[in-house]
Amino acid sequence: MTATITRWWWVRHAPVTANDGRIYGHDDLPADCSDGAVFAALAALLPTDAVWVTSHLGRTRQTAAAIGAAQDAGRPRALPPALVEPDLAEQHFGDWQGLTLAELGARRAGALHRFWLAPAHEAPPGGESFEGVVVRVAAAVERLTAAHRGRDIVAIAHGGSIRAALAVALELPPERALAFAIDNCSLTRLDHIDAPEADAASFRGPRQSWRVAAVNLRPGAPP
Repeated sequence: MTATITRWWWVRHAPVTANDGRIYGHDDLPADCSDGAVFAALAALLPTDAVWVTSHLGRTRQTAAAIGAAQDAGRPRALPPALVEPDLAEQHFGDWQGLTLAELGARRAGALHRFWLAPAHEAPPGGESFEGVVVRVAAAVERLTAAHRGRDIVAIAHGGSIRAALAVALELPPERALAFAIDNCSLTRLDHIDAPEADAASFRGPRQSWRVAAVNLRPGAPP
C-alpha cells in the first residue's frame, strides 16, 4: 500500500481596491482582478480537477472566479462552485479595522510588530488573535482534508490564514509563522501525507505528516 497525498494549493486573493492603506481584516472589500496575465499564470499551475474552497469574504470568491475563467479559456464548461469555509477567513482585527498603520501606532504607543499588526497572542479589542486564527484554520484544514482525502484542494484565502496553514503544517509557534511573506495572488503548496499503518515505519515519522512544496510563489511576477 502507498501513502495517500492530499495536495493543498493555497492562493492569496487579489489586491483589494479602494483600500487607501487601511487595515481591513474582515471588512468585505472588493478585489482588483484586472491583471489577466497573473490569473492566466496561476491557472496554468493549478490542477483542473480539484475541490475549490474560499472564505466567506467576497475578494476570495472574486479571485477564484478570475482564476477559473482563465483556466477554462477556450474550453466552455460549467466550473464547479467553490465551497465556502468561513474558518479560512482573514484575522478579525476588531476595532483596528479601518485604521491606518500610523493611527494604529498612535493607539499602541508606537508598538508596531515587525511583520504583523501585533504579537500572535494579542487580540485587538473586539477581534481575535493570530493564535486564534491558527486554531480555526487547523480545524478547517483537518475537516476538509478528511472529506477530500487524496484530492487536490485549491484554497483561495488570505495572508493570515495561509500563514496559519504553514504554522499547522510545520508545527510552528504562531509567532514564528508571522515571518512568512505571503503576497497577493501568490501560490503556496502544502501536501498532506497519510501513510497506511503497514507502511508508517518506512516513513521514519508519524503516520500523518506534511510536506512543503512551495511558499509565496508568484506566477507571472517579474524576477
